[in-house]
Amino acid sequence: MFFALKGDNFNGNTFAEDAIKQGASFAIIDEDGFKKNNQFILVHNVLNVLQDLARHHRKTLNIPIISLTGSNGKTTTKELINCVLSKTHNTSATIGNLNNHIGVPLTLLSMTNTTEIGIVEMGANHQKEIEFLANIALPDYGLITNFGKAHLEGFGSIEGVIKGKSELYTHLKAHNKTIFVNKNDELQMKEAGNYNQLIPLGLNTTLLKSQPYINLRFKNHTIKTHLTGAYNFNNIAIAIAIGQYFKVQDKQIINAIENYIPSNNRSQIIERKGHHIILDAYNANPTSMIAALSNFDDQEHTNKIAILGDMFELGAETEIEHQSIVDFANHLGLEHVILVGEHFFNTQIKYENMSYFKSFNDFKKQLDTFQFKNKMFLIKGSRGMALERILDVL
Repeated sequence: MFFALKGDNFNGNTFAEDAIKQGASFAIIDEDGFKKNNQFILVHNVLNVLQDLARHHRKTLNIPIISLTGSNGKTTTKELINCVLSKTHNTSATIGNLNNHIGVPLTLLSMTNTTEIGIVEMGANHQKEIEFLANIALPDYGLITNFGKAHLEGFGSIEGVIKGKSELYTHLKAHNKTIFVNKNDELQMKEAGNYNQLIPLGLNTTLLKSQPYINLRFKNHTIKTHLTGAYNFNNIAIAIAIGQYFKVQDKQIINAIENYIPSNNRSQIIERKGHHIILDAYNANPTSMIAALSNFDDQEHTNKIAILGDMFELGAETEIEHQSIVDFANHLGLEHVILVGEHFFNTQIKYENMSYFKSFNDFKKQLDTFQFKNKMFLIKGSRGMALERILDVL
């Protein structure tokens, strides 16, 4: 079936006829002028139909669905949970970060009668969005990775972030479903409150080291991962705890965690032309930027250079938060910091060990002047900056 969705710069109805010609059984359209025959189903709003169909399909699935949200780490946590649970169950999980009002329905519709556990990631940048997505996915279990300074433009403040993400807790309580919560996170425990279906995850693991890769102790085993950064430790520990809840054997949990290799520009460690690179350029907000810089500062390398791109969707806090990152980076033991983007370029307080570029192209033009050799790089910025392009020019 072809769903003729609309966007700011396209109208899916215009592609409906081609979709039928290329093999689609039906085309769901919402403009009468595009109806050619009975294969074209005219509805009031295509997106609403997609969402309603996904909700209906979910109700026919007699399986547990785990939903998760959070300011940072939700995609990595989702991938880790999926790796662990897939050892003993036929799982179906959100692909990449298709976690919005279109991605969640598509995730649900990809689940079949062979799916035993569904794992649905939910993203949000304003109030009531998690509530809306939860009413489509109807999760049996839910967790929030953390609360951080993300999407402040839409949420208004960190308090707004907490309120918005906690809509998942509210939904689960209203339907008498189960909440997983990191009992070591006081703020999350407070937001989850007193509830009879609350499962505090003890995260019965110990961080042994975080660089270059995380090693952790799980019971009497040492798990060696392909993930870097102490900020990823809780993500791993959550996946382990949920694996235990669903009766996955310890050796299978260990195997899953040790064989998980990050991709999609998230906490990837890459060797390129003699350089060691931590590529974490999928997205960024003030909380994740601080965590990434702290981890980078702890790395055992003498020539460390951070290349940071602008953080988006911070609204009125944009100037303050970018200056805070610059100030924080200045106090670290880094050889140099390269700042790319208008927000960093326009910070008021400048530092000698930093270079400022208004755009990626401006940085690219000046790249030869740096004469990089045997450096360690952190590359991090918001998705819109696409800083992974640096790999092609280093």
